[in-house]
Amino acid sequence: MSSNNPSLFDRAETDALLRAQPLAVRMRPRRLNEFIGQSHLLGPDKLLSRMIVAGRLGSIILSGPPGTGKTTLAQLLATETGGQMRILSAVTSGVKEVREVIAWAQDQVITGSTPPILFIDEIHRFNRSQQDALLPDVEAGIVSLVGATTSNPYFAVNAALISRSQVFSLDPLTVDEVTTLLRRAIGDRDRGLGRYAIDIDDDALTFFATACEGDARRALSALEVAVLSGIDAGGSVRIDLAAARASYGGQQIGYDATGDDHYDLASALIKSIRGSDADASIYWLARMLEGGEDIRFLCRRLVILASEDVGNADPHALTIAVAAMQACEFVGLPECQLTLSQAVAYLALAPKSNAATTAIGAARKDVRENRLLPVPIALRDAHYAGAQARGHGADYRYSHDESDGVATQDYLGVEREYYRPVSRGFEAELSKRIAGLRLRLRGLHDKSS
Repeated sequence: MSSNNPSLFDRAETDALLRAQPLAVRMRPRRLNEFIGQSHLLGPDKLLSRMIVAGRLGSIILSGPPGTGKTTLAQLLATETGGQMRILSAVTSGVKEVREVIAWAQDQVITGSTPPILFIDEIHRFNRSQQDALLPDVEAGIVSLVGATTSNPYFAVNAALISRSQVFSLDPLTVDEVTTLLRRAIGDRDRGLGRYAIDIDDDALTFFATACEGDARRALSALEVAVLSGIDAGGSVRIDLAAARASYGGQQIGYDATGDDHYDLASALIKSIRGSDADASIYWLARMLEGGEDIRFLCRRLVILASEDVGNADPHALTIAVAAMQACEFVGLPECQLTLSQAVAYLALAPKSNAATTAIGAARKDVRENRLLPVPIALRDAHYAGAQARGHGADYRYSHDESDGVATQDYLGVEREYYRPVSRGFEAELSKRIAGLRLRLRGLHDKSS
């Protein structure tokens, strides 16, 4: 009888530890065929699938948003290839811990074992020297490195390590994929919630699968809260849409103000304004505001856009953007969201021209690449002693002395066209004006030639 006690105690301890784990941890797949999502990586004949079958993982970087299965996939890679796995967090580990794991991996390989997997979570948080410490043993095949990052690895991970790795991007799970995971958890008696009599409405299940924004961990956590907070004495629980919403609480806006979210959403905002879609523009503005984006950054981008993409097609655009910047500085959040919305809507609906942008670009290219033009004598500064003796300012014609305010003289020395107004908005009027002015100035060049 006593010989059985240790196993009974062990089983009780194991069960207690399992019950203490969150549902999202308990429901992690144990084999690759249980893994949901990422078919673009794990489908038949996909590269990662072939690497698993071949048992040659090499070095892998898994990038993607939270809750897409990066850690789980790393554990399954070890299971499927028969290798042991050691886990390090780049937040808490340094070169010393890396070298200790590498020494252990060398011992494993020397004894004929499959090269172990070293999983480094948040690998982008390793500095350059820490990442460089991995290179020799990754190249030698002593260890299969699997790094996980929520940042863009091409920005956040050393180029040397990227060049020695296969980079795989994990996508947020679809609503159908999250729904499959939720149903699996509801029906699983061993690891999931199957021991309870759960009656869940379809719209509640859809809400869980949609509100998580592709993050399976968030969906499973919310489901667990809904079930455990609603169980009656008989072990039954009914979950309707109201209960599902209450279990989620406030919407969690995933936003990295220094990473991909910042750049991608800013790009979406600018491109939507440029494309004259006011509704899309205001949505992307809202996403950035809800994510806590720096108001000054938003204002700077709008001021730049007013010149870069609207220009003289609507000269008021720059005035409105600058006024919005000043108002936001004066008013602050939350009220300045109204000012930003007004400015974004105006800029989106304004006629567009990049003529000023291309003009300065072409002129600066000429300055950099071609022979520099001398300032015509008539335009040179004539206010200092000796300028008159050098002929500076001679024959200069003062424009305000002319009846139409235009003095026909050579202002550049050669014939160039940089500013080409478009036929939209106010630039349509400028296009007519510049055509007449150029005709007069070209006539001057023709006479001089």
